[in-house]
Amino acid sequence: MSHSPHNFSIPVMGTGHSIDSPIRVGPYGINSVISIVDDLLVEKIRKYYCQKYDFEYDNIGRTAEDGRARRITAYLDTVKEIVGKKFSAIKNQPFFEKNDKAKYFEMLPDRSAIKEKYNQLMSTDEGSMRDRLSCELSRMMKPGSIDVNIMAKVDKLNYSKGGAPMSKEFSDASAALRGYAKSKVSSSLILSAGFNPRLYNYITEFKDFYRDTKGEIKKKIILKVSDFRSALIQGKYLAKKGLEVFEYRIESGLNCGGHAFPSDGHLMPSLLREFREKRDQLTNAVQPLIEKYYEENEDGFSDDWKITEPRLTVQGGIGVSGEAERLLSDFEMDATGWGSPFLLVPEATTVDKPTRQLLEDAGEKELYLSGVSPLGVPFNNVRDTGSEQWHQERINKEKPGSPCPKGYLKSNTEFTEQPICTASTQYQLLKLDQIAQSEMAEDEKEQKRQKVLNKACLCDHLGNGALINLGILAEHRAPQAICPGPNIAYYEGEYTLRDMVDHIYGRNESLADEQRPHMFAKEITLYVDYVEELAEQLDGESGLKKLQKFQKNLDRGMAYCLEIADSIPYQDENLSSISFTVSKQKERLHSIISNYEERISVKV
Repeated sequence: MSHSPHNFSIPVMGTGHSIDSPIRVGPYGINSVISIVDDLLVEKIRKYYCQKYDFEYDNIGRTAEDGRARRITAYLDTVKEIVGKKFSAIKNQPFFEKNDKAKYFEMLPDRSAIKEKYNQLMSTDEGSMRDRLSCELSRMMKPGSIDVNIMAKVDKLNYSKGGAPMSKEFSDASAALRGYAKSKVSSSLILSAGFNPRLYNYITEFKDFYRDTKGEIKKKIILKVSDFRSALIQGKYLAKKGLEVFEYRIESGLNCGGHAFPSDGHLMPSLLREFREKRDQLTNAVQPLIEKYYEENEDGFSDDWKITEPRLTVQGGIGVSGEAERLLSDFEMDATGWGSPFLLVPEATTVDKPTRQLLEDAGEKELYLSGVSPLGVPFNNVRDTGSEQWHQERINKEKPGSPCPKGYLKSNTEFTEQPICTASTQYQLLKLDQIAQSEMAEDEKEQKRQKVLNKACLCDHLGNGALINLGILAEHRAPQAICPGPNIAYYEGEYTLRDMVDHIYGRNESLADEQRPHMFAKEITLYVDYVEELAEQLDGESGLKKLQKFQKNLDRGMAYCLEIADSIPYQDENLSSISFTVSKQKERLHSIISNYEERISVKV
């Protein structure tokens, strides 16, 4: 991976749970991703680390000019300085001692060239050869990348103090992009949650996303995508502007943490097979466009430069080393992303103790796809969080919703001229009053009331765990939300960083439950669960067509999964769960569609 000797990374997890992960794992060469949605949280974390490392700190106030971008820039520069400081300290440690330098090398994948050279050093006697290998290995050490994530569609336009709309470069996503672009870090920008032409066009304003005179790109672009067609369209759109996609990050639509973006039943194995078979198109389609851009807008495309094939990585529900090996070997992925298991690793993520305990104890029934997100997108959740309790207390006091202290997810104009958030008290009281005065049947009213009251303050609550973990806020003052993937149900206890890395590389006894279903089997179940819920919301022939589309794609994907189930398993890979799941869920899917057909025929 970029800067990393490892073949896995730690993806973004909420606004706060990976907010300082680069500081924690970057010195050991592991890539991780920071969310820069919440610039106010970022500022609090910067203040904490400036005090910890005795750095100069000047507060960038909430009303400061271009404050959002400046807060993000300042934080990323601080993270870069700390990672550099910690990495240099490790690099300067001696070999042949039990220290962090040994930990750095021992955690590397066994088949990597640098690990082989390290093993060679460990078996070399004192002398000039050992001295030469020591110097060479120290030079080969690299810190992990300080990558950032922007949800492209979370791009609220903002207003001045006087209520006048501000220009588009001050929208939330554009200001966040500017904050990253002006920082000193050389890393990758991950764009997720959809295609935003305005934001993509704004990237062209910053030279760090283009090749320098040596043909190198300081800030690379990673697109999180759900299918090949989307990857190709977005890649070509950016290429026409001279922007190259360094990596396509493929994520399961449902077997993931955070917001879920379910496809029309396209299962992960089918998607990965298409990427593998059509991979060359991702290069061939954009190369002429890149070269044309540099010929027309720069000093030309140098013969010494090469359009490199974009990397393909995958994340979402990976749980054992054998599953990762299948993705790397059979599907020819370049790396994998491991998210939710790291929520149980205090060395890697910022999770407060009560919430981490909640995750340790959570089983399949406690983890669910919720409707709490004000974005109106399904959101992976765990029951009985501090956030859930806080919201229920406010409902009991007849003050539902949140005061909306940050407002990043304001988008609703049903009752107001300027957007408000559907998780806010203002919106919920207005909406509940409208429902009460309607002429709907009482059971329908209650369903709609619950849907309104389900919305939670993610802007604030997803960052509170980090503030509690770092001692910035007391637990009773900060209700916590968290967004683990379903995969966390199969892990118990708290793990060290070394434990989890060894688990990823299959070097110890698996940390996951022996009965854990294969990631492909779990995704099938999640999709049929989703179809069942969808069937309750749809109606008529149009609904039937939608469900039949899901069924067709799921049937095709399950057939391919059965082929995989017949192959030789990799280490700890529970292939037998795939066959069992396909048999059970195929029957269940057929029943759901049949019941829907019967229901709409009765209405007719």
